[in-house]
Amino acid sequence: MARVDDLDLNSLLIFAAVAEAGGFTAAADRLGTSKARLSLVIARLERRLGTTLFSRTTRRVTLTEAGEALQARCVPLLREAHAVLAELAAGDGAELAGTLRLTASVDLATHALAGVVAAFSAHHPRLQIELRTSDRVVDLVQEGLDLGLRMGWLRDSTLRATRLGAFEQYVVSSPAYLARHPQPTAPEDLAHHAWVALTLLPTPLTWTFVHAGDTRSVRMNAVLRTDSAATLRALLRHGAGVSVLDQLNAEAAIANGELVRLLPAWKLPLGGIYAVHPPGRHVPAKVRAFIDFCRGMFPSTA
Repeated sequence: MARVDDLDLNSLLIFAAVAEAGGFTAAADRLGTSKARLSLVIARLERRLGTTLFSRTTRRVTLTEAGEALQARCVPLLREAHAVLAELAAGDGAELAGTLRLTASVDLATHALAGVVAAFSAHHPRLQIELRTSDRVVDLVQEGLDLGLRMGWLRDSTLRATRLGAFEQYVVSSPAYLARHPQPTAPEDLAHHAWVALTLLPTPLTWTFVHAGDTRSVRMNAVLRTDSAATLRALLRHGAGVSVLDQLNAEAAIANGELVRLLPAWKLPLGGIYAVHPPGRHVPAKVRAFIDFCRGMFPSTA
């Protein structure tokens, strides 16, 4: 039976670093130590636990099933304890320091978040900020992220979320497309148009419209599909068809005439802009400060 009563918790911190970095060399560079030392610590930890935590080959290091379980259940607790101790050591009112790791979609980062991050960084010069962009929904715990900014409708009930704003959704197309096709006058007309589907959405082909108490659901006919909001916008600008863009993505293109908003009287469901972070009783000061800074920075149409 594995003995853990005298386990060195520093070995768990090293395990977390190797898991996050995806290898011993990268983790050693991050921690400022040698690869050999990390390998020795992990080997001792595996012997103490009586299980293998990493599968090692000449090309890569991956977590075993036991390693994944340890990362999922223990690493968040270690981070929370580290954050609490750091704040206690710094004292109340201390200037923010360390690293704040954020994630957001490419479009949200480009159209709205970049300015917020730049302003927040100017207020906290000792805090390093890492902004990672991806159109996929990343696992905050597994990737070592402090906070995610997400648009849409949250589905992960394990995360703690703060609503920062809301956005409308617009049906749009280009003047070039509309010059070749009749402009729709009712939601059901859209079923006869070339639809460009965004596959990131849970139901990219079925849309529900509301106007003066009248609700209509329409099933679209997709001629093109993409998994990128930026690519969707580009396809629409080039006359590929009709689709829905979020307010942040669409407003500039509508204002400069690249896109035309269709059926403006018919409303689609509002989406939310959320700050989400991993579960835990303690929220680090840097995360709380960034969420508070974001309040009022995003549109609120609800």
